[in-house]
Amino acid sequence: MSFLELAKARYSCRKLTDKAIEPEKIERILQATIAAPTAKNLQPYTIWAIKSPEALDKLKQATPYTFGATFAFVIGAKLDSAFERPFDKKNFAEIDAAIVATHIMLAVQDEGLGTTWVGYFDAPKMQELFPQMQGYELIAIFPIGYPAETAKPTARHEDRRSIAEVVVDL
Repeated sequence: MSFLELAKARYSCRKLTDKAIEPEKIERILQATIAAPTAKNLQPYTIWAIKSPEALDKLKQATPYTFGATFAFVIGAKLDSAFERPFDKKNFAEIDAAIVATHIMLAVQDEGLGTTWVGYFDAPKMQELFPQMQGYELIAIFPIGYPAETAKPTARHEDRRSIAEVVVDL
């Protein structure tokens, strides 16, 4: 599959099975994430793998959106470890973490799995339940699993603005 085909095929999968994910698939996803570029290659992020039943129960206390997954990644950005643009002091930690998150979504699709970017979660509760996450800006949760047979993209999945609408030639 070409990159363009992969990008178009990826969708926010909100129905996942509890089928175990092969460790080699998780390893390839993680290899893709650490390949993500970050400003000055400072890599100001951490990825937490939520895989034990106890950790999943905690996760469910912070968000209702796990979609049946038995595995999830949480992405956090460490602000004091990131590049800061000298002209306006723009911190790139969250941008770098978003690049990593995008790699996760595309790598999950490439492995024949499904996920969605969950932004609806109680970050303070997450940091209370998972003390390792304290001191990070929590960016996203990615519940990961095999798409259920009834999983499908939303009706608006293919609605895209045209290139002419989004690109401004100067």
